[in-house]
Amino acid sequence: MNGRFFFEEWRLLEKRLQLDALAQTESIFALSNGHFGVRGNLDEGEPAGALGSYLNGFYEVRPLPYAESAYGDPEEGQSVVNVTDGKLIRLLVDDEPFDLRYGTLHRHERVLDLRSGVLTREAEWSSPAGQRVRVRSARIVSFTQRAVMAIAYEVTPLDGEAQLAIQSELVANEASGESSHDPRSAKAVQAPLVGESHFHADLHAELVHRTRDSGLRMAAAMNHVVDGPEGLLTEISSEPDIARLTAACTVAAGESLRIVKYVGYGWSSERSDSALRDQVAGALISARRTGWEGICQEQRNYLDNFWATADVEIDGDPELQLGVRFALFQVLQAAARAEMRAIPAKALTGSGYDGHTFWDSEAYTLRVLTYVHPPAARDALRWRHVTLDLARDRARELGLRGATFPWRTIAGQECSGYWPASTAAFHINAAIADATFRYVRATRDTGFAVSQGMELIVETARLWRSLGHHDASGRFRIDGVTGPDEYTALCDNNVYTNLMAARNLTVAAELAERHPKHAARLSVDEEEVADWRAAATGIELPHDEELGITPQCDGFTRYRPWDFASTPPGDYPLLLHYHNYVLYSSQVVKQADLVMALFTCGEHFDAEQKARDFAFYEGITARDSSLSASIQSIVAAEVGHLPLAYQYLRETTLVDLHDLDGNTHDGLHLASTAGAWLAVTCGFGGMRDHEDRLAFAPRLPSELRGVSFGLHFRGRRLRVRLTHSEARYELLEGEPLELCHEGESLIVASGEPQTRAFAVLPEREPPCPPPGREPLGLLS
Repeated sequence: MNGRFFFEEWRLLEKRLQLDALAQTESIFALSNGHFGVRGNLDEGEPAGALGSYLNGFYEVRPLPYAESAYGDPEEGQSVVNVTDGKLIRLLVDDEPFDLRYGTLHRHERVLDLRSGVLTREAEWSSPAGQRVRVRSARIVSFTQRAVMAIAYEVTPLDGEAQLAIQSELVANEASGESSHDPRSAKAVQAPLVGESHFHADLHAELVHRTRDSGLRMAAAMNHVVDGPEGLLTEISSEPDIARLTAACTVAAGESLRIVKYVGYGWSSERSDSALRDQVAGALISARRTGWEGICQEQRNYLDNFWATADVEIDGDPELQLGVRFALFQVLQAAARAEMRAIPAKALTGSGYDGHTFWDSEAYTLRVLTYVHPPAARDALRWRHVTLDLARDRARELGLRGATFPWRTIAGQECSGYWPASTAAFHINAAIADATFRYVRATRDTGFAVSQGMELIVETARLWRSLGHHDASGRFRIDGVTGPDEYTALCDNNVYTNLMAARNLTVAAELAERHPKHAARLSVDEEEVADWRAAATGIELPHDEELGITPQCDGFTRYRPWDFASTPPGDYPLLLHYHNYVLYSSQVVKQADLVMALFTCGEHFDAEQKARDFAFYEGITARDSSLSASIQSIVAAEVGHLPLAYQYLRETTLVDLHDLDGNTHDGLHLASTAGAWLAVTCGFGGMRDHEDRLAFAPRLPSELRGVSFGLHFRGRRLRVRLTHSEARYELLEGEPLELCHEGESLIVASGEPQTRAFAVLPEREPPCPPPGREPLGLLS
């Protein structure tokens, strides 16, 4: 446990309500299926840290102001909208509202069950007048019925007869919470929804709205099953921004008033008011036909199938065990039914980053989904393909060929007003190409490969060839870009960017040669393929011979050192306290950059080079981004710093459960939670997918007794189990599979697991993080 939660193998428990931590727990207890999501607000809506219900891809536009305008700057941004709230169920006990700020709260417990996908709540409360009741509720966002949320709400008087009234509501344009001066937080969009129609009949109600400026239309509907004693009365009404069902009756002690609420959501940029109303009404009829128990069983079956492969077992750290499962559950929630929509950096758990998606969607989240839920990875890549024409337009605007994908967006247009940390971060294009090729290689999905996949890879390759140039010596340079480290902007030959670009160019050439007819459809000829190969083989990679390390860009090791010892702890993250010029001209790293290259392009570095580079960058990385810890964990494990790798694994896994960055109230750190899986599989499992087969180089820290993880690969289901003495590879389903264990080729077949010992790495002098920036993973 920590100060707020108790950790069981499959359940996250909150046994005491802390009103000052509501915003964090609302993010933790958020439920989603990728199509829509709801924050873990209390059923009655008050008190609240930040209310929130979100439809993936549903946004409002807002102007992007500039002190000085410049060519190519985006004129509009996009912000996620807090849509119609269907969670609300208010309770009156003898005419007094059930409000935890008043009366006496005797007990309050919430449980998120990762196997059932259900959030439950139980409270015992006495009203100011002394009437004691028990309230039980359960909430589910369905993975199987994409548009549906269901809530079961039950009230039982405990001491004597009570007059109870339950009010189930749909509310639009509710205040979502306080704004923040932190640029990572959302820009408030006040009352963005304009009512178009409302309807009610019997126990059913609908509200239809559109956004004022983006012109998107959404519908929300609710239907109910009410069960109570004789004399139960119901009444329903609707207005443009609110619909309300009231169920009231007198309930004896020990008896209950129970309501099951079904909520349906839909939106479109093109469909009519009536079409959307029909859609959500139809979804609710299907939900009522399935029933509460049926929806719960469908959810359990879906998750049983997911966990059968995806589960990670950690022996020796119960908190980490639950944390990694929580992380995988969040990755699934973010993407399972996104279906041709982006995966936002905060998923659908909060309004942080305005609901935008960034490069970490492909670099972190899709890397996990490819191996634990491949259809969701494919759908996310298909969304990128849908926005390809917008990316081509952006490239032309910048005077480039191919496609330039936006640094941050909801619908595919660039939404960042600060180009040095956005447009100049061209490496997002390589991340998209790399995720595309990884998915194709891991699934053998040739249909996707020769259609959407090949086009994504070709157009991003064209970008790199037009962005870079051959210098007088024939080397291929990419200048004036920003790599993953946003504290070193507009640099020349960023190593991570150059290596990823070279891979993009090489893969594009290979695909064009393998599929000439499809290449011709994209106007790729032999000359262009040769040009790509020349750029890839001639890529410039700086090296500091004197220090024996790899500078993350030209001249980086000559920048002035950052004075970490004199930096006050309250000055982190540095971007909120120091001007960009000071950061850009100093040896200080926001997040793993060159270390990211050691992981993603590790075949370009030998073991000793990796060790030297890791030690150097460990001493100057501020970790002002939650993206950093997982990558540092992976490379620390590879080069032999296992205690450090373990600490970073705990940090990336527990970033939200412990609120390590202090901003979980804005939503969960999805890429960091995805990084928990990466740190286990690629760090301690040593899994690499640089070649045509999976390779493993396992190692295990002394803090853990064992690790087990599963994955999908080319139609097979594989499980890897590690102890301190050996690795065991077991094929659970599919045809025999060739793997690589520490350079040895082996074949695993169903019913014939392979066990191999693995080498113990020599002890190295542990590197020193900057003063005050040590990993936070040992917190408990």
